[in-house]
Amino acid sequence: MMKAGHKKVLLIIPSMIVARGIEAVLGELGEFRVEGILSDLSHSSEARLRNMDADVIIIDPVVFDYVSRMNGRSRIAEHTDAAVVALKTIPMDDEQLKQYDGFISMYDQAVTVVKKLRDSLSSRTEVADSDEYDLSVREKEILVCVAKGMLNKEIADHFSISIHTVITHRKNITRKTGIKTVAGLTVYALLNNLIDSGSIEL
Repeated sequence: MMKAGHKKVLLIIPSMIVARGIEAVLGELGEFRVEGILSDLSHSSEARLRNMDADVIIIDPVVFDYVSRMNGRSRIAEHTDAAVVALKTIPMDDEQLKQYDGFISMYDQAVTVVKKLRDSLSSRTEVADSDEYDLSVREKEILVCVAKGMLNKEIADHFSISIHTVITHRKNITRKTGIKTVAGLTVYALLNNLIDSGSIEL
């Protein structure tokens, strides 16, 4: 059940005209309110993403280059637990779209957009419950690095992410697995075939 009051929306859309249009449409209906607009995912934008307690993020996947577009949703998940809805401004295949909690089209009616945003919040809650113990692809990659004895800074440099992001992933790994020690995480990685014993530093 959704809490009372308006839901906070963050837009990550390079086109200010499109962003302002969505803001105006949502403002008229009242249930969702745009609290911020980012034009890209630079380091300063990622900081705002972390600090803003958004309920829903509407993102135009063109902010990602073609190669990273397949993992766009997981990049957002590094910074927030908000539901993430893709705004289709370009043709996208089902494989790219299914990573998101929902998607809206440039041609959707206002009431359709609101319904889709509502549905994305509901599905996000269900996914959060069902995926409580499933590690994401990036979390598994971080876990492997931890098991190999890499330090947070080395992991951050290896994946070109911030140390803060590495620490967040490690907290999520600990929360999901219930394992707090490096030795325990190493055993977990071995048992789940994420690494082989030959790749561990003794």
